[in-house]
Amino acid sequence: MKTFDEMLAKQMKDEEFKKEYEAIQPEMDVIRAIVDARTSQNLTQKELSERTGINQADISKLENGTKNPSINLLKR
Repeated sequence: MKTFDEMLAKQMKDEEFKKEYEAIQPEMDVIRAIVDARTSQNLTQKELSERTGINQADISKLENGTKNPSINLLKR
């Protein structure tokens, strides 16, 4: 079984894949920062929702990449 890093290294040899992967990196970095900040505080999505007033479903959508956050949402 290949590791993720091995599989990614192989895929990155494809220029079209590499271009698309690099294009989404900033978005993935924001998602990772949101998840890392929440989990480093040992918060569930529900607890974060209660503290920020952001709907828990919206937090879930942000974390799984199906919703793009606004600047105002990120400030909260």
